[in-house]
Amino acid sequence: MTNEQFLKNLSIPNGKVDIVLDTDTFNEIDDQFAVIYALKSNKKINIKAITAAPFFNQHSISPKDGMEKSYDEIIKILKLSGYEDYISSVYRGSEKYLENETTPAQSPAADYIANLANEYSPEKPLYLVAIGAITNVASAILKNPAVKENCVVIWLGGHGTHITNPVCEFNMHQDIAAARVVFGCGIPLVQLPCGGVVDHLLISKYELKHWLEGKNPISDYLYKNTVREAEELSPYKTWTRIIWDISTIAWFLNDEKRPFVRCRLIPSPVPEYDGTYSFDQSRHLMCYVEWISRDAIFEDLFSKLNT
Repeated sequence: MTNEQFLKNLSIPNGKVDIVLDTDTFNEIDDQFAVIYALKSNKKINIKAITAAPFFNQHSISPKDGMEKSYDEIIKILKLSGYEDYISSVYRGSEKYLENETTPAQSPAADYIANLANEYSPEKPLYLVAIGAITNVASAILKNPAVKENCVVIWLGGHGTHITNPVCEFNMHQDIAAARVVFGCGIPLVQLPCGGVVDHLLISKYELKHWLEGKNPISDYLYKNTVREAEELSPYKTWTRIIWDISTIAWFLNDEKRPFVRCRLIPSPVPEYDGTYSFDQSRHLMCYVEWISRDAIFEDLFSKLNT
């Protein structure tokens, strides 16, 4: 890939693009929003596959269990939203995180991505949109070097570079080895940092109730699911929730007249195992999202959910 093409692939693409959406859908309540947002944004986004990512927290007993629950949740979302035709394009991901930075974790998802990358080129890339631990994507890169040339990664992972211990964000910290593969291999990478940037995507119960409750089966499910978890976990009656993952879809929909995001190029940092980044100004560039428009993104999301 030429340097000119590499830089072009770090910018928001014109026209419709093909994506693979890699999601730990059962981990929280925001992945479900991102899945339906991507499906509803079909004038810009063509979903080739949805892949289940591993996760391990209070909602799972192991990374494998998290992946299987995410797979089932993806199917549930597709049925509720009337997109059953996509069920055949859902793939199970890795049952574990990377053991090191050179050995891929085996899974149908990694195999699918690695093989699909051969159908693309730097001039017409496949976009890998990751909203969980980046194990499946890193494994595909390790399986097939063509992924680095023919794909672009859009990842919600890590905190802002100005945040203390930025690697200790959930998606990144689950599989630091995978993050190091992706940040270090030279693939065009767009990072949406959680703390300090995407955490502006806050929504309250009363907004959710107004925009979603009773509108249609999927909107009603998103409303009830979000309220249930928020009221189980928050000690406050005045809670808000961050709908993190929709930011990755919003990146594709950016409009100069109504901007959703603002980005800049920075040398790709190195995620360290101690929870910090190290910096080397000689490293390849990546696209760093430094600002998002909370109101514009939610307006677009809710208008699509209710059509």
